[in-house]
Amino acid sequence: MADKDRVFIFDTTMRDGEQSPGASMSLEEKIQIARVFDELGVDIIEAGFPIASPGDFEAVTAISKVLKKSIPCGLARHSKKDIDRCFEALKHASRFRIHTFISTSPLHMKHKLNKTPEQVYESIKEHVSYARNLTDDVEWSCEDGTRTDMDYMCKTVELAIKSGAKTINIPDTVGYTVPSEFTKIINTLLNKVPNIDQAILSTHCHNDLGLAVANSLAGIQAGARQIECTINGIGERAGNAALEEVVMAIRTRNDLMPFETGINTTLLSKASKLVSNVTGFPVQYNKAIVGKNAFAHESGIHQDGMLKNRNTYEIMTPESVGVKQTSLVMGKHSGRHAFKDKLISLGYADLTDDVIENAFGKFKVLADKKKHIYDEDIIALVDDSLVLDNKANTIVLKSLKVFAGTGEPQKAEMKLDVSGEIKSASETGDGPVDAIFKCIKNLYPHDVNLQLYQVHAVTEGTDAQATVSVRIEENGKTTVGQAADTDTLVASANAYISALNKMILKRGKTAPMEQENQKVRGI
Repeated sequence: MADKDRVFIFDTTMRDGEQSPGASMSLEEKIQIARVFDELGVDIIEAGFPIASPGDFEAVTAISKVLKKSIPCGLARHSKKDIDRCFEALKHASRFRIHTFISTSPLHMKHKLNKTPEQVYESIKEHVSYARNLTDDVEWSCEDGTRTDMDYMCKTVELAIKSGAKTINIPDTVGYTVPSEFTKIINTLLNKVPNIDQAILSTHCHNDLGLAVANSLAGIQAGARQIECTINGIGERAGNAALEEVVMAIRTRNDLMPFETGINTTLLSKASKLVSNVTGFPVQYNKAIVGKNAFAHESGIHQDGMLKNRNTYEIMTPESVGVKQTSLVMGKHSGRHAFKDKLISLGYADLTDDVIENAFGKFKVLADKKKHIYDEDIIALVDDSLVLDNKANTIVLKSLKVFAGTGEPQKAEMKLDVSGEIKSASETGDGPVDAIFKCIKNLYPHDVNLQLYQVHAVTEGTDAQATVSVRIEENGKTTVGQAADTDTLVASANAYISALNKMILKRGKTAPMEQENQKVRGI
């Protein structure tokens, strides 16, 4: 890979990202993130602002010691104290970068710094040279660069390079620019700064107008070769350019952006989840690349296309960013094709058309009522349809007596019709429901896991009808049974028997994927 085609990824999640209100990270969390970023292939990790606090200094120091491939970096204002503090925190690393900055826009120089352009110019010479005496890897940023006069920017960039800066960063500090303007800025620097070939140009774009990624990519296409970004796009105000978005844009549209990064994209989802968990900032569902819905499809038209050829509606694979698989979300917009595919994945490989049609009709009714349709909902619908299609249940409750109260063990006496044969049993248990379930297991021996037992009162009052839900699992298959009765214990028995009848029907119905897994395991 030629150097001119290499784009360096500079991550500032633990510096600029942590400046998001409420996003503070502990030392242990920063070290954990740093290790993942190192594995991810981030070129430069801006670990913090060492002068800001003892905690920041400690974090930058610790991170500089644990990184194996990534270059640790610290931020410093144009102040010798800042730069010295940066050096003290980073000196433990075999390679490190000092990143120093000063504002160059008329607005910032006048109202923030209270300095003249001449004073800022002299400060650049003094402080970049000072940093260069401590390391040969110095980055200089002209804060509020996109609102800086271009002639003045060219002058300051030339001086910064002459003073020892190897990387020149052009920050869109307030997210003000647009791609065409940012392209012009980079082109102007490349054409007008005599010694620009001695440094790498970098972008640092904020997202106030939602253009951080677009502006960063425009800068790369114009000739910049470093992108400063954060995982999940976190950062001050509206955030920074999202690392996962710029990296996948370059990879996916390599025809238009023939560049390479060193990022192992299969770890992007892992990094995103880690940063989200540490900061407590949830990733929006429709967030590009790492959002929950980034590879989810509910529209029937889209699902049908995906089942025929995934390229119809996905421009990258979920596996390429560390997501296990595409998700065909079942909802009111889903079609029969996707519904049938879902049934096969759930283990219903050989259902009749009548059963599928009956279950699909119920599914559509349920989808209009429920926002989220879970696999268990679909299983219950299909199992109910199977029971209707095969009206002769294996097990039928004939009678039940329960003895409960204080002083005596809880006891149940039960009669069941099992495949046409009447059987009786009596069992004690830890409560009446346990005794009932033991009777059923005695009369029809089986080995299932009880995953759910839930009671709901349908109406108010002591005479309310109770609805009982039971979910059982056997060899990876689950069934759900429901029953209602004014006697909660009768409802409990019938709900368990319903789930068991459905499991009996379901035995032998194995999904192709499960069959393949069994072959691999030698089953």
